[in-house]
Amino acid sequence: MATSSTLPIAVFVTPHGFGHAARATAVMDALRRRDDGYFFEIFTTIPGWFFEDSLGETFRRHEVITDIGMVQRDPFHEDAAATLTRLDDFLPFPAALVADLAATLRRLHCRLVLCDIAPLGIAVAQAAGLPAVLVENFTWDWVYRSYVNAHPGFARHGDYLARLFRQADLHIQTEPVCRRRRNRPCTGPASRPPRNPAAVTRQRLGIPPDRRLVVITGGGILWPPTIALHADTVPDYIHLLVCGGDESTPAPPNFTLLPHRSPVYHPDIMAAADAVIGKVGYSTLAEVYHAGTPFGYLPRPHFIESRPLVRFIRRHMAGLPFTRADFAGDTWIEKIRRLLQVPVPPPAGTNGAVEIAARIHSFLLEYDR
Repeated sequence: MATSSTLPIAVFVTPHGFGHAARATAVMDALRRRDDGYFFEIFTTIPGWFFEDSLGETFRRHEVITDIGMVQRDPFHEDAAATLTRLDDFLPFPAALVADLAATLRRLHCRLVLCDIAPLGIAVAQAAGLPAVLVENFTWDWVYRSYVNAHPGFARHGDYLARLFRQADLHIQTEPVCRRRRNRPCTGPASRPPRNPAAVTRQRLGIPPDRRLVVITGGGILWPPTIALHADTVPDYIHLLVCGGDESTPAPPNFTLLPHRSPVYHPDIMAAADAVIGKVGYSTLAEVYHAGTPFGYLPRPHFIESRPLVRFIRRHMAGLPFTRADFAGDTWIEKIRRLLQVPVPPPAGTNGAVEIAARIHSFLLEYDR
């Protein structure tokens, strides 16, 4: 519970997948490492357990719809028409909602508002008389404008949100940046750090030390029955671990299925892997990047963020493109063999979350003078 001796800050997190929550959590964890007085009032619909894994008792969650993002039909396809309908109901932000949240922040003695990438936080910060920090590798106005030709209604929402995003007091971009802004600080990829050595994690997962661990992540979507049907083609030296898989699905001996809320800390799993296969998304990319692990990446061809992320993978990571069609037959295991042979690049630099936390901490100290 926050007290007068803490540094309470409000954190508004978009519920568009867990990637932004993972990045925000990495930043909050890095802030706590700088000063254990930080306490986080988190406004989001992301479930509380996601933050507990990293933040313990140093946060309080407030159930608030902070953002629409994009309505997804599945992890690879968004629904632009449904998104526009929800935006029409959500924007502009109701004055009563903003005023109520601003009063909550004042009651909680918040010192600053951190937004990833929910613009509601900026509006609330202004109403509460608090500084707003925006952390992003893209903003929604940029995404929405890519749909304007087919759905002109996105234009007005993009304009409204662009004005809000410009009003952030500190605007930090983090690689892979989709649209680089002049005169904005930019950090490396931000991810939650692992807690345990790879050997400890593998032992906890029951992975024999002589096996090459290949992690498949993506909410279970990469666990079609055809994989199990061809499990006998998986060499003895490879063990496949599916994050978010259906535990009720019978798994062959060389497979491990973990639920979406895994008992093993997800960054530990990524750091213990010999290769990772998953869709192109920010948090997966960042965690694999810092682990220095070969990445079998599945682009999302219809989502504009995917293109710059793929460019970053090709330039800075050990990667091999996959498609969902690769898993429809019995040839996918050959691609996994190739992935395990991809040369690994030199270790990554400083975690972007540490850089972001340093900038926020310095900004807050300067603001308080």
